[in-house]
Amino acid sequence: MNEVKQDEDESFDITMKILTTSISVACNRLASSKINRCLSRKLCQTSQSIDSTVIISLTILLQIMPSDAKKKQQQKKKEAAKARQSGKKPLQSNQNKTAEDGKESSPGVGVIQNGINEAPISAEEALCIKLEADARLNAEARSCTGSLASHPRSRDIKISNFSITFHGCELLQDTMLELNCGRRYGLLGLNGSGKSTLLAVLGNREVPIPDQIDIFHLTREMPASNKTALECVMEVDEERIRLEKLAEELVECEEEDAQEQLMDVYERLEDMSADTAEARAAHILHGLGFTAKMQNTPTKDFSGGWRMRIALARALYVKPHLLLLDEPTNHLDLDACVWLEEELKTYKRILVIISHSQDFLNGICTNIIHVNKKQLKYYSGNYEAFVKTRMELLENQVKQYNWEQDQIAHMKNYIARFGHGSAKLARQAQSKEKTLAKMVAQGLTEKVVNDKVLNFYFPSCGTIPPPVIMVQNVSFRYNEDSPWIYKNLEFGIDLDTRIALVGPNGAGKSTLLKLLYGDLVPTSGMIRKNSHLRIGRYHQHLHELLDLDMSPLDYMMKAFPDVKEREEMRKIIGRYGLTGRQQVCPIRQLSDGQRCRVVFAWLAWQVPHLLLLDEPTNHLDMETIDALADAINDFDGGMVLVSHDFRLINQVAEEIWVCENGTVTKWSGNILDYKEHLKTKVLSDNQKRQKEMHRNK
Repeated sequence: MNEVKQDEDESFDITMKILTTSISVACNRLASSKINRCLSRKLCQTSQSIDSTVIISLTILLQIMPSDAKKKQQQKKKEAAKARQSGKKPLQSNQNKTAEDGKESSPGVGVIQNGINEAPISAEEALCIKLEADARLNAEARSCTGSLASHPRSRDIKISNFSITFHGCELLQDTMLELNCGRRYGLLGLNGSGKSTLLAVLGNREVPIPDQIDIFHLTREMPASNKTALECVMEVDEERIRLEKLAEELVECEEEDAQEQLMDVYERLEDMSADTAEARAAHILHGLGFTAKMQNTPTKDFSGGWRMRIALARALYVKPHLLLLDEPTNHLDLDACVWLEEELKTYKRILVIISHSQDFLNGICTNIIHVNKKQLKYYSGNYEAFVKTRMELLENQVKQYNWEQDQIAHMKNYIARFGHGSAKLARQAQSKEKTLAKMVAQGLTEKVVNDKVLNFYFPSCGTIPPPVIMVQNVSFRYNEDSPWIYKNLEFGIDLDTRIALVGPNGAGKSTLLKLLYGDLVPTSGMIRKNSHLRIGRYHQHLHELLDLDMSPLDYMMKAFPDVKEREEMRKIIGRYGLTGRQQVCPIRQLSDGQRCRVVFAWLAWQVPHLLLLDEPTNHLDMETIDALADAINDFDGGMVLVSHDFRLINQVAEEIWVCENGTVTKWSGNILDYKEHLKTKVLSDNQKRQKEMHRNK
């Protein structure tokens, strides 16, 4: 008995030692996989003298003790979650370098290491990081369903039962997406209807798309690096290898569709051949506004807008099977817009484009896809054909609806009057009742609901004596080493001014607006302003500077504290097309076009005398642009406009000023005459370059 008692005491001591060791390890956060293995071996050695319940308890304890790798992974998840909540990109410290996978990683721009910011980031880079974080959040808030309805080898794309939900709001519901090779589609719909979300879903392959269909979705600018613009466009080694591999697979396939696709692949490989590659890349960059010197400039020396052009040039050079362009003209001047229109109107594969420019869509599109009431509706022809066809369909729908309602009312009235009368009348009433039931079963025509009419509004600014602004012998350049942008400018602006500034990129259109506003100071000369003058300036990056975590209502209440009542502010915001939930949800859940409406509400409520508008149509739909044009025409103040939208300029501008060669001159005709002048110039230039390319072959 004493020996048994002694054995039990020894076993208990061993068990307590193991438990103590385990708890100590857990408490000191030293639960490495090596210690777990040692304790497991000790447990096995003593298992004969320990109760099975104790063994099970210890085993569970060891399993729930986290390893170092798991703890680091959990810590990273927490940091990423905090970054998503704040809308910022998570920063990586020295302690979290990728040593675990055996690779060395250099710290990114602006990475904080040991509490010290090694490389401060610029405002533009910070904005890019913010936009990338916003894009990640949008991707997480997006869900979609759909099934491939076309042949896996087909050059066309058909997705049935296609649905998209964004932040819990259903944008598309069980519709059909159909994209046929050789067609160029314009994607239309109101702001917030899901156009950009649809392109994002296709670009990220969130629905089944055959692997042989390559996709280019233009979403962000080319990253800054030491590579030149020309090198970035020509850097398509991965695409060439992919096409060569695809060609090998297609050679062995005897299907007719495969042979057509093979010829297309051969054509693309020929375009990428070394003999013509540089000439083609230079031709595309030249069309987008790059001089020969700029083509050989490192991308790190370009602004975000110019790097976006490089990304667009790369897409046009690669010629993907499915090209997705969301407002490609946003970063272009009128010259480049005309060139891009000529370039895209001959695109041979599948092009889906979102654009607010009716001229641009008219010149490019063979088909229109209209996002309406959570469905995709298809129309043949360009934008003008779509407007005409849709109006005819709506008129016929109204007539059919009215006829059906008259028939229903007549039959119901007859049934009510004679349903309980004589046998003959009762039989007739029953017949009409069956006819009515049959009409309902077959489906009645839906009542036409007109689109909401927007009415933008700029409050009356009152009068101030002229001249409002006097520009006297003004010259400007950014520094002593840079060329003169303007020399000896002389002009005046009053409250009845309606000017559109046009000219090539780099001519100084936006610079002139900054000089008038006061962001820049003339190198020589003077700009005199009326002391009571209020200026409202809109530029294309304003909507990117909004506080994404605030609602439009809270943002406006904070900006204009004099408006005490929230209901009054809701009415103000409602004038700019934001109603109901859109006013109170976080701004990050709004589309780019809806965010721009918030900015216009903010701008208008400053009650300016003079509007300086730099690309105000970016991200706006057609209806909103028309509302903006009407508001400008009703405005009793002055306006100076920079825009690539020929239609808006034609609607609101009374004078066209051409910024070129260091001066500003008045154009003798209207904006449509100026477009024809640019088109003639572009076509002549293209012919010269084509001849040069053929000579160099």
